[in-house]
Amino acid sequence: MDKNVIKETMLSLEAAAFQSAREKYFEYVADARLDRSEPIENDEHAQAEVASDFSEALDDTVHDHSDKLDKLRKIDFGPKANVTEGALVQLSGRYFIIAVSTAKFTCEGREIMGISTMAPIFEAIEGARAGETVVFKGRKLVIEDIA
Repeated sequence: MDKNVIKETMLSLEAAAFQSAREKYFEYVADARLDRSEPIENDEHAQAEVASDFSEALDDTVHDHSDKLDKLRKIDFGPKANVTEGALVQLSGRYFIIAVSTAKFTCEGREIMGISTMAPIFEAIEGARAGETVVFKGRKLVIEDIA
C-alpha cells in the first residue's frame, strides 16, 4: 500500500471532520447569543446557557481536529523497519497506521485504523519488527508486516 495515499486520505478525512466541527461550533455560538435589545425570558436564557456549554465542548473538538491535521502534516511516512511513528503495521491480519487516532477507514481497498503513539497498544508494539510476536492485554499478536 502506498503510505502517501494513506496520508492524503487521512488528511482529507480529518479536514472534513474539522470543517464539520467548525460549522457546528459556529451554529452553537450563534444560538448562544441573546438579543439584548429585547426582554429576555428565563427559558431563552436557559437555552442560551446550554448552547454556550455545547459550543465550549465543540471548541475542544475543533482544536483536536486542528491538532491532528498539524501532526499528520509533520509525520514522516517514509519506509520503516520497526514499529514507530509513520509506520504502516499489519498486526494479526489488521492494518494500523501509527500517526493519529482515527476511526476505521478504507484506503486502496483495505480497512485501516490510525493509532497515536499515546495509544496503549502502541506501547506494546513499539520497536517491534516484522515476524515478532507481542503481548497486549494478555493476547499474543503477530507483527506480520511493517512499511
